[in-house]
Amino acid sequence: MSYDPLAIRREIGHPVIDSDSHYTEFMPVLRDQLIETVGDIAGAEMRERIAAPNDLRSYLLSYTSPIGQAFGAGTWAKETPEERQANWTPVPGWGPPHAHALDRATALIPKLRAERLEEIGIDFAVLYPSSALIFPHIEEAELRQVICRAMNVINAGAYKHVSERMTPSAAIPMMNPDEAIAELDFAIGELGLKVAMFGSVARPIRAIHKDHPELYKSVFRIDSLGIDSEHDYDPFWKRCEELKVPLVSHGGNAAVGWRRSPTNYIFNQTGCFADAGEVLCRSLFLGGVTRRFPSLKFQFLECGAGWATTLYSELVHRWEKRNRKAIEELLEGARASADEFLRLLDEHGDAALRGHLEDMPHAIQMQLGMAIPPDDFAACEIESVEDIEALFVDRFYFGCEADDPSAAWAFNGEVNPGGVQLRALLGSDMGHWDVPDMRGILPEAYELVENGQMSREDFRHFLFDFPYEFFAGVNPDFFKGTTVESYARETAQ
Repeated sequence: MSYDPLAIRREIGHPVIDSDSHYTEFMPVLRDQLIETVGDIAGAEMRERIAAPNDLRSYLLSYTSPIGQAFGAGTWAKETPEERQANWTPVPGWGPPHAHALDRATALIPKLRAERLEEIGIDFAVLYPSSALIFPHIEEAELRQVICRAMNVINAGAYKHVSERMTPSAAIPMMNPDEAIAELDFAIGELGLKVAMFGSVARPIRAIHKDHPELYKSVFRIDSLGIDSEHDYDPFWKRCEELKVPLVSHGGNAAVGWRRSPTNYIFNQTGCFADAGEVLCRSLFLGGVTRRFPSLKFQFLECGAGWATTLYSELVHRWEKRNRKAIEELLEGARASADEFLRLLDEHGDAALRGHLEDMPHAIQMQLGMAIPPDDFAACEIESVEDIEALFVDRFYFGCEADDPSAAWAFNGEVNPGGVQLRALLGSDMGHWDVPDMRGILPEAYELVENGQMSREDFRHFLFDFPYEFFAGVNPDFFKGTTVESYARETAQ
């Protein structure tokens, strides 16, 4: 294996786009920035409220939904081990500190990151927060909206002078479509940010919450913005189309449901991003969002591609067996064979079964639970497997870290139905504990080629073609003025 990212970059001969690079907030500085920016946005009263707590992160965390609690359950540190076990309080997320001083500084300082990206082997990076991932999940509406807006203002200024190398995402609160559209218009339309970070939200289960609101942190539901959503998000999707903004989900379901170990973070964290991505992807697809909004593309980060290959295969096979026409034919066949079914029961059944033969004509309707069978694919308007491919494969993109072998599965046309390749792309998670050495990102990803798990052509798709297709496919000007622009223009000619 070659450990020289520059040598690998020269050998592959095309740009490397990192779809998931993280900045680390230095909280004393961010606190000062938030106090000032919140004051400018919302006035003195809100400014004083933000300025009051010394530990602003913990203060904001205490206002987050159960999804936000995955990033650091505020009550855990105050409880004894016995109380944590009794309350089933999930251990907060944590990462070991970087031993590499230069990498630690790189995650903090935009100018240093811009200077080092070439050395790391990356041409362009899309950035996401660390501690600020909780901000869209703040429960209190005004506080949530003000903090997200302040963060977007701060980032627009902080990365303006390094835009040829990187761009920060906009934090879009998704509690309801009106506030989501308002922040989208401001962050994308006015500030000029180019990527919208969105995701599922936690909501109370009404029948339980009305009598036991104290149970909300443990008993809630995930609103995945498509199937059975609390709101109609179509106006938001429409506005995203109009603004030509790529939509990226960076959320995890750690500390949710079966991921609530009070002692083991890895138990809670492993697979949590895939869980979050899968339910959101499934909901958007079956909710018909990709059908109604043909120019939208969605990316799911830090989740790998294994779950995506499984989901795509299951959607294809389930549609083949449970599409409207297939169910109607089965229903008609069951009705037509009812007499033969009764004869067989009478001939081969025991006395107890023969004693209830008069109930059998109603068995089909009883099994369905309704006279007319449902069409679970109705919102997608699918008429063929090719429709599923168009609505799924061309619209969903899956971020894989450099050490994730499931990236190769996405390219395996011998297994994926229809011989398709799913859109896996590199999302390094640079800045977090997954990347102990930033110069090791490209070499670690290149092992897929060296080990024969991915062809060089697939590797190009992984590092450049698919991420370029995602961002520029929605916004043709996305890479204008960046280090990627000239290469893309030359190859297009």
